[in-house]
Amino acid sequence: MRVRIIFKLKNRGAVLPFHHQYILAQFIKGVIVNGGEKEFIDYPYYSFSGLKGQTKVSRTGLHYYSNLVTLVLSSPKKEFIDYVLTEIFKFDQFELGSLQLIPQNTELEKAPDFNSEMKYICISPIVPVSSTFNGPEGKRFIEPENDEFSDFLFDSTLQRMEESGQYDIDKIEGFSKFQAVPDQEYLNKLRERDKKFARIYSLFDMDVKYEVRGYTLPFKLYAAKEVQEFIFNCGIGNYTYKGFGMVDLANANPIERSVEYSFSKKVSTNQD
Repeated sequence: MRVRIIFKLKNRGAVLPFHHQYILAQFIKGVIVNGGEKEFIDYPYYSFSGLKGQTKVSRTGLHYYSNLVTLVLSSPKKEFIDYVLTEIFKFDQFELGSLQLIPQNTELEKAPDFNSEMKYICISPIVPVSSTFNGPEGKRFIEPENDEFSDFLFDSTLQRMEESGQYDIDKIEGFSKFQAVPDQEYLNKLRERDKKFARIYSLFDMDVKYEVRGYTLPFKLYAAKEVQEFIFNCGIGNYTYKGFGMVDLANANPIERSVEYSFSKKVSTNQD
């Protein structure tokens, strides 16, 4: 399931860095840990978008000028979603970068009808190759049209599906059809304008900084319905629990796809 968390912005014009996924990841991880629910401390099957709102670009980053900003959070586990929402809405106010935010309300996105061919856009960068400390692997550029790009996404998706315990091994072995096909027209336009669709991003794990290459582009995915649903809920590629690889439906009206959501507040039973 996917929810939109809507915040009121108190200080319009405040700034976040251009690539702020690591700030959001630190905040969400802090929320999870602070709640004290041991079941979710290391739970990895979720993803989230960048912070969405009306922005202007300056040398220092993205300045947010809308009264409200939105974060999309996704996971197949409703209990996890409700837990995170419960902890976030305990704050009267908090800061992300220099933004002063007040939790306002939540909306539930209606689940789409999944089929074997879906067209997606990226609302956070896709990382096809995992990184090692001080190693070059995660920063390697791969042409999205290359089969290797799709193969990396296939391998990471099936590994995560198997590790999730939601699917038996025989079922997973049947998910052999998988092909991510980038929007060639989109890529050509960016290349003609000398604009980037792939950048180096920083992420942190156990206080260690890693650098990865993330791709932001529309693409079609040919895969089984179960695979499409897993990707829609859990993200695609590596480091999805750090805010990478979240996708959304292409050419979809976001207003028509959401309803008000009243989450079930979860009281922790694992406090020391």
